[in-house]
Amino acid sequence: MTGEHTTADDHGPGGTPRAPKKQRSFWKELPILIGIALVLALLIKTFLVQAFSIPSDSMQNTLQQGDRVLVDKLTPWFGSEPERGEVVVFHDPDNWLAGEPTTDPNALQTFLSWIGLMPSSEEKDLIKRVIGVGGDTVECNGTGPLKVNGKALDEASYVYAGNTPCSQDDQGGQFKEKVPEGYIWVMGDHRQNSRDSRYNRADKHNGMVPVKEVVGRAVVIAWPVNRWDTLPVPDTFDQSGLNAQPAAAGWTVAPQGLALAGVLPVVWWRRRKQ
Repeated sequence: MTGEHTTADDHGPGGTPRAPKKQRSFWKELPILIGIALVLALLIKTFLVQAFSIPSDSMQNTLQQGDRVLVDKLTPWFGSEPERGEVVVFHDPDNWLAGEPTTDPNALQTFLSWIGLMPSSEEKDLIKRVIGVGGDTVECNGTGPLKVNGKALDEASYVYAGNTPCSQDDQGGQFKEKVPEGYIWVMGDHRQNSRDSRYNRADKHNGMVPVKEVVGRAVVIAWPVNRWDTLPVPDTFDQSGLNAQPAAAGWTVAPQGLALAGVLPVVWWRRRKQ
């Protein structure tokens, strides 16, 4: 129309070519990208998953010393509590690790473990299998079987070959304990080589682990590559009549559902941008 002046997208007023925008140099963008990566790694470690290095043989053969596992830290944020049969990482509840050797990491190892790119070598954490939860009665007599609420567990699939479910000694291998609410009873799969709830009954929690000290559930063996595997709950913990009381509604499938819920808005936004 007369009196109107239009310009092409690549031209300025009067038809003069528009100067192309200068792209920021790679070296200027690199610190920003590194910063974003570090923040994401720290957020993932804090809220989602964290690597944990297996420090001993107490969980053989399920886990070997030196294995790296990934621990789900998401579901506890939504009220989920440990369940029987799960392999969990927890903070030392009352000096269980007294006398254990400690490592002296260098500055790089300390930094990488702080942001979650390496398992921490300084945190006083342990990893065991949950046998009893609040309200359960756990007991062992003779060489076994181990019982929960009077139901015998078939532990052949995970107890170390050659071990008996119960240890015959006078230090704690024979027991009958009621687990208080808010606590769990844990045992190692290598029964004759695990200082677990059985052998810490003189502590302030009577050998129980407060649920608040649980970091999360170990779900995957991530390293070494030839040992990649998941860590499911053994079938024996699904047997009928095991519950001392009706189980509360949990977040068993929360990680998958929440992950999907979190991804959908991102996918929608990206499609709108295209």
